[in-house]
Amino acid sequence: MELDKETKEKIHELQILEQNFQNLVLQKQVFQSELSEVENAHSEIVSSEGDVFKLIGQIMVKADKESLEKELKRKKELLSLRLKSIEKQESELVKKMEEMRDEITKKISNK
Repeated sequence: MELDKETKEKIHELQILEQNFQNLVLQKQVFQSELSEVENAHSEIVSSEGDVFKLIGQIMVKADKESLEKELKRKKELLSLRLKSIEKQESELVKKMEEMRDEITKKISNK
């Protein structure tokens, strides 16, 4: 069965959306991993009694505990915002892909 040009274009658009979705999933995994690291670092700093240190490049330097806590808190908030944004994009893409799949299926079944 030969598909018309419009259906082929819709299939191509769906493939692009699926690629975008995969990219979003990868970004989400990266941000989730970073968020987990930040949360672990924050809990270690909160529970530590002595000096705290921070990596800058490949050098470890002594850091102020309060400023490091604030920095990690800001980083956590930023990562959480990015994750929310990605999750919103993800749900919008899923909805769009479902609509396109339905549309393509209808076009193909009407042939």
